[in-house]
Amino acid sequence: MSFKDLRNFTEMTRALGYPRLISMENFRTPNFPLVAEVLKWLVKRYDPNADTHGDTDTEQDRVIFVKSVAEFMATKAHIKLNTKKLYQADGYAVKELLKVTSVLYNAMKTNVIDQLDNPDDDMSHLSFDVSSRISELKEARRLASEITTKGATLYDLLGREVDLREQRSMVIAKSLEINEVESGMAHSIKAVEGEVKKTLHMLDNVASDEANLEAKIDKKRNELDRNNKRLQTLQSVRPAYMDEYEKLEEDLQKLYEIYMNKFRNLTYLESQLEDYNRAEQDKFEETEEKLKQMAQRLKDEEMKRDVITQDDVMGGSDDEDEDEDSDDEDAIERPARTRPDAAAGERKQRVMGSMMGDISENETGSDGSDDSEIDLDEDDQDENDDDEDDSGDEVMMSNNPRARQRQQPNDVDSDNDF
Repeated sequence: MSFKDLRNFTEMTRALGYPRLISMENFRTPNFPLVAEVLKWLVKRYDPNADTHGDTDTEQDRVIFVKSVAEFMATKAHIKLNTKKLYQADGYAVKELLKVTSVLYNAMKTNVIDQLDNPDDDMSHLSFDVSSRISELKEARRLASEITTKGATLYDLLGREVDLREQRSMVIAKSLEINEVESGMAHSIKAVEGEVKKTLHMLDNVASDEANLEAKIDKKRNELDRNNKRLQTLQSVRPAYMDEYEKLEEDLQKLYEIYMNKFRNLTYLESQLEDYNRAEQDKFEETEEKLKQMAQRLKDEEMKRDVITQDDVMGGSDDEDEDEDSDDEDAIERPARTRPDAAAGERKQRVMGSMMGDISENETGSDGSDDSEIDLDEDDQDENDDDEDDSGDEVMMSNNPRARQRQQPNDVDSDNDF
């Protein structure tokens, strides 16, 4: 027993798919149940139809089991096992088990290598032409049936070997008598002569059998000739509906070609329509995305403008605690600083006026353009007047702090409106 043998045995059993995990410590002491289980598994692995003695309860059953396994391996796999070492069920039994395990492992390894080297073997088997070897298949079938028959006969003879062995030994031990030998030879000669007469009689009947076979052959030949003549007459006769059938067949071929052309054109047009719809959908989605971005950008600009306006208003309220002189100066300068939305509103009105002017020009022509310019001039004049009034009011409020405090919330609201 060696550590290498134990390691190889455990690895090989794991590779072969043994259901249990075998440790190297299992064979330090005699372990006959494990050895018996491994032997049963190896026998079934080698031949699934093998039948072995399965009882290992008593000493006699164990001896019978080990002998049956050794005999099976010797006859089927030509592997000689030491029954004494197997019965010990220790490390020495591993060497005997390794003989069978190594054979199965090498076979599996060779099969895997062949599959890796020739992955297209299955396709080659499928593409094999069987028709070219029909004679070989027939011969193989005949030999297989003959082998089966011979095997069954041999099995029956081996089953009677126990009785025949005793009779053979008795005959060999018995002294031969000349009278019995002569009678036996005479009986054999008579049997051979009977067979010869039978064979000669069969040879004499060969001529009559040959004549009978020739008569049968002539009869079959005449039937064949009659059938050939009938076939020729049937082929020469043309059915009445054959012309109409051929004409309809030609019409059907033309209609099928027309149908195929229309079907092909319809399929192409459907594909073009799908491409066009897909392109329109992409354009619509892109336009929607741009509109959303523009709306978001305008919303952000409005929020920034409101924040700037509120910051300016808060800055104006913080300046109320300064001196009156500085308040007067700030009141003069504040309209330009705290009301940036006034200029923005004026620009919006001018833009809206220009847009309305363009629309009226498109609708009314050149006459509408003069009216729009007059309206824009009047709007500009009104805005200038409003700006002057607002500036005058702001100067007056700057001289009066109380009035400025009362007026400040209204200014905040007006800025927020812009």
